Parts: sequence; structure tokens; C-alpha cells
Amino acid sequence: MSLTAGCLLGLLMCSADPVDEIRVESVLLTLIEHADVSASETGLLSLLTVKEGETVAEGKPLAKIDDRDAKLICDRSETELKVARSFADNDVRVRFARLSVAVANAELTRAKESNVKFPKSVSQSEIDRLKLLADKSVLEVEQAEVDQLQAKLSLQIKQQELARAILALERRTIIAPFPGMVVQWKKQHGEWVEPGMPVMRLIRLNRLRAEAFVASGKLPANLVGRPVKLVMSDSGKSAIKYTGTLVFVSPEIDPVNGQVRIWAEIENDSLSLRPGESGTLMIGPATLSKPVITDSTATPTDKKSP
Repeated sequence: MSLTAGCLLGLLMCSADPVDEIRVESVLLTLIEHADVSASETGLLSLLTVKEGETVAEGKPLAKIDDRDAKLICDRSETELKVARSFADNDVRVRFARLSVAVANAELTRAKESNVKFPKSVSQSEIDRLKLLADKSVLEVEQAEVDQLQAKLSLQIKQQELARAILALERRTIIAPFPGMVVQWKKQHGEWVEPGMPVMRLIRLNRLRAEAFVASGKLPANLVGRPVKLVMSDSGKSAIKYTGTLVFVSPEIDPVNGQVRIWAEIENDSLSLRPGESGTLMIGPATLSKPVITDSTATPTDKKSP
């Protein structure tokens, strides 16, 4: 490669200009997450732990369904589990059966040795009886081991029943599925609820969606992931800016007006923004990768002949 060609290639690789900032007017703020939180179990709504307008964290208890019966079932499962564990851990029968095998084999061995030293000192019937006792002792070991295995399996069943009882108890507490604000109680203290019945409405405000429709001809191909700023203008006050990220560009173009739906996630940690407000969205330029610097003065290394 010549020196002039190398300089030209380096210039082309470094001269790409970033895409200009895009301004979108009349952006509407909407909710990203909102839910009618429902009951998971049947029962009487016995406690409301938060008020309308209160902000809650994810996992915070919101209400409780009467759980006295569920607690009794849970306590009984715990007791049954202790009983099952005592049976599963008890290996006395196994150890006794193994000792019985040793004793029976010893008696049988002594009887056979006695017959060797003193022929016919022990009758064949007695030998057969002692052999039967020895075989019986072996089978009793196997039976004791089977019984202990069944006790361990029963222990697993009781553990599962306790876990199910604990789950049923936990499901009587209605918790927040995401951080947000309680805006409406649909059921009140003392009312009866069923599984799937909405109890309260929860909305998330610390992250909102800025949604708009933009002419498809003005949109570059690499919009998703760009940083954005939401500008909120107030009469008589300076504009307030909120940061966020563009996360969605619809692949569909409206055949009537040629517009594309886009939306960005806007951080609203101060909770000063409200769904339904409108503002201006500034979509930042795409982040450019670092330019590749080429050494135009480099020349190929001369190869030496072997």
C-alpha cells in the first residue's frame, strides 16, 4: 500500500459524523407498570396495612386475609413432621436385628462344632431349627431396613406438607409485586374475597413511559438504546430535564400518516412527573466507537530468503 492510499484510508475511518439530536414534541407520559393486585386465597379481609396514596416497596405487605385456620394447619404439619423425623432417625430395630443375626449364627456354629467333636450330640432337628432362626434374623434385618426407608420417605412427605401449609399461610398476605403507589382500595376491611378478586390498584411512578408518534422518514435505524432527555416546561419557570433511555421503536408504520410509535423509559425518582403530562423528548446521538488509527508510514517487512 502506498503512503497516499494509507493516509486516505485513515481519514475515511475517522471522519464519520455522529447523528444529530432528534427532537420530538408532544410526548405523552404513561405508566409502564400498573396492576389490580388480587387475593390468592379465600377468606375475610382482616387487615389493611397501607393507605391510598402511600408509596410502597416491592414485597411490602399490603393486606392480610384471616389466617387463623392456616396457622393451625401449619402448626399441625410441624408437629407431624417432628413425629416423622423421630421415626426416620430411629435405627434401634435395625441395630437389634443385626445383633440377632450374630447371635443366631453363633448358636448355629456352636451346634455344628459340637457335632464334629461329639457326633450326634445335637440332633438334626435342632440344627435345622437353629438354621431357621439364623435365616429369620437376616430377613428381620432386611425388614427393619425397609421400615426405616419407609419412615424416611414419610418424613419427606411431611416436609412437603409443611411447605404447602407455609405457602398457604403466606398466600393470605397480599404483597406488592413491584414498587409503586396504592391509588385505590377495591375491597375494605371485613369484606369477603375470593382468589383472583382485585383488592387494590397499584401503579409504579418512579419509572414512566414517554410515548410519541414520529414520521418514519426522520428516524435512523439505530435508535433503540440511545440516551434521551425529557424536557418539561412550566410557565414562568425554567425547563426541567429528566433522563432516560429509548427502549422501543415499533416495526410497523401507519399506512395513513406514515408514523412510527416510539417510547422511552424516564427515571422519575423524585416522583415529580405524573402520567398524563406531556413534554418534549430529546433523543441523543448514537455513541460512536473509538476511531481506528492506522499507521500510514508502516511498510511491509522484507522477507528473508531461507
